[in-house]
Amino acid sequence: MGKVKRTERGWAGHYICADRCRFRRNTLLEYKKIKIVISTVGGFINEKEKRFETIGLNRYYETMAFHSKAEDIKYHDADVSREVSFKSKWAIDFIEGDYFADEMHEGVVKELTEKLLKGEIL
Repeated sequence: MGKVKRTERGWAGHYICADRCRFRRNTLLEYKKIKIVISTVGGFINEKEKRFETIGLNRYYETMAFHSKAEDIKYHDADVSREVSFKSKWAIDFIEGDYFADEMHEGVVKELTEKLLKGEIL
């Protein structure tokens, strides 16, 4: 069956304004030839008005997953045109939810790890 390799990375995996988010996580899962990027961002700061803002409709944090870019053989960054579906929680609708964003991210990592090990098509 094998093992899923998990790598925590130090940059945001998605969201064009991620550099203005106080919370950023990026986890790469590798299993056989499949590489999945799980990205969570949130705590977006409007620097001009010095306040938190949503990053989408009614959410301050979000988690998304993607296949990696096929041509990226070094960093395996997310191919945002190839989203991976999951059933776990993916959004938080309140400010300062870093702890809950970590839990949300871990839930998606766990779900997708289990799916990879079961051989499900992602």
